[in-house]
Amino acid sequence: MKSKILIQNGRLVDPANQVDEQLDILIQDGKVAWIGKRLATAAGGATAFDPAAEAQVIDATGRIVAPGLIDMHCHLRIPGFPEREDLATGSRAAAAGGFTTVVPHPNTRPVIDNPVVLRNLQEQIAKESLINVLPAASITVGQRGEELSPLSGLAACEVPLFSDDGQTVASAALMRRALQAARQLKIPICHHNQDKTLAAGGAMYAGDVATRLGIPGIPASSETVMAARDIILAKETDGHIHICHVCYAPTVELIRRAKQEGVHVTAEATAHHFTLTDAAVAERGAYAKINPPLGSQADVDAIKKGLQDGTIDAIITDHAPWTATEKDQDIRTAPFGLIGFETALSLVLSELVDPGVLTLSEAIAKMTVNPSRILKGVSKGRLNVGADADLIIIDQEKKWVADPDHYQSKSRNCPYRGRRMQGKAEYVIVGGRIVVAP
Repeated sequence: MKSKILIQNGRLVDPANQVDEQLDILIQDGKVAWIGKRLATAAGGATAFDPAAEAQVIDATGRIVAPGLIDMHCHLRIPGFPEREDLATGSRAAAAGGFTTVVPHPNTRPVIDNPVVLRNLQEQIAKESLINVLPAASITVGQRGEELSPLSGLAACEVPLFSDDGQTVASAALMRRALQAARQLKIPICHHNQDKTLAAGGAMYAGDVATRLGIPGIPASSETVMAARDIILAKETDGHIHICHVCYAPTVELIRRAKQEGVHVTAEATAHHFTLTDAAVAERGAYAKINPPLGSQADVDAIKKGLQDGTIDAIITDHAPWTATEKDQDIRTAPFGLIGFETALSLVLSELVDPGVLTLSEAIAKMTVNPSRILKGVSKGRLNVGADADLIIIDQEKKWVADPDHYQSKSRNCPYRGRRMQGKAEYVIVGGRIVVAP
């Protein structure tokens, strides 16, 4: 295989560098080596570079060339749950969806709450992963919400964020201390905002659909109450609070006001929270059971508005694999979560870009440079000369049907089965190496 890759005739969309035009890209030694209209020529008119002889040439005519996508919130289930996902299947699934960098959260077994466990996982990733995998570490020991993890020691291991996702730090005093530490370490605290006393026993959003189905509901206030607390603490400490998977309209408005007041708050939303409502539960059952639960159409509209006006900074998948045995049960007892790596890009294009909610550049920013800027020490999401050659080539017109039986993920808990999709990553390049190709 040739050591250089030349991508020609594509529309380069690189929000970090405010680029949106037809440009060629040369990749060499894992880096972006050159970007321009045409390759330079030597004195006297002789060609200085012969693509056919020296490089693998990819014709990207009619395609979008963009930085590799970054998912700052997913679950790879490692260590501890290989029956749900492993590094091989998880990284292949992420790559198939156009993700070249992912941040798995630490609700694993054991929990990623100390440097030894973290280093062991990082070593495993270096040997087995197809893409960049940057594990998050837990805010509290064992994610029990009782004492802080050794945050400084974990920071020395280059964690991009701290998270107790799947659990909530119920103690305001402990969260205040975490935010103070975050300020010193310059690492965001990514919090699963849910008051467990309000959510206890619930299996879906507490709305008309839950009432009709006779299923215990979780009110929107369970998210908003905790988000309000964390925003107040972030304002007081000047720590960086990142609100996980925003779902409900009142929370979006809280974040909007906090940003206007200068609070160090950022936020993310999943693709499923701006494409599905609680009505999906009636059709898909436990395969549409997620946490926080799918909300109303008003909540979907609020998330889209929040993405549009910058209140919500990043788009994530919250990819959460489960086995069929775990998921194929009554919605009251089935676990929360769905897989999202392989559908997110198409949903963003069809639900946000095509209707004009976001421009293509704005949408790509929320999946590349924006998460890179939120995360600590992640220099990804851009394609200037010298940058890591992590990029994707998107066929925006590609039509396909969602069929989890043919996904790369080990799990099949996807609520979009049978949905007609459009747009797909045709090529995925990580560190100058092609990992997905037609």
